[in-house]
Amino acid sequence: VKALRDRTGAGMMDCKKALTESNGDIDQAIELLRKQQGKRIEDRGERVASEGTVQTYVHSNAKVGVLVEVNSETDFVARNDDFVAFARDVALHIAAANPLVVSEDEIDPEARDREARLFEEQAADKPENVRPRIVEGQLKKWMSEVVLLNQAHVNGDKYEGKTIRQLQDELAAKTGENIRIRRFARFAVGEA
Repeated sequence: VKALRDRTGAGMMDCKKALTESNGDIDQAIELLRKQQGKRIEDRGERVASEGTVQTYVHSNAKVGVLVEVNSETDFVARNDDFVAFARDVALHIAAANPLVVSEDEIDPEARDREARLFEEQAADKPENVRPRIVEGQLKKWMSEVVLLNQAHVNGDKYEGKTIRQLQDELAAKTGENIRIRRFARFAVGEA
């Protein structure tokens, strides 16, 4: 229900009813909502986030700096205080947490396979039936360390341990638009 609401902006009961009628198929539920509510429903997944902002963060010691591009669908949202604050907070997070990529699909498959093999070797002394779960858990933990969207925000007190993806989704729900962290660059003195 939440995923359908995030994609369409439709009401909770409408989403629940559409999902029930479509036997849990989100795409079919979107079509049902479009038929029921006409033009008011639009799949946010199909809308392009082509506006946005570039925010910076430079640590007080001037040894770490970040540029981050965050996109929205309209310039109205891109100028919104909540949107700009989100982009700044993401830049600060990147400086502190040092992620490698924005999303999981940007991870090189060879690097992922290399990590999986390493975790398999580490789990070699464990019982055969639990090894796959151990490797899966270790890979998930590794992803939460290197993938920006999977990381819990470093300001845990302010954001209650939410991940960057959760914060992005909350802002998207609040603004009614697609919000997307497109790319970032992190610079640190002495790092190549």
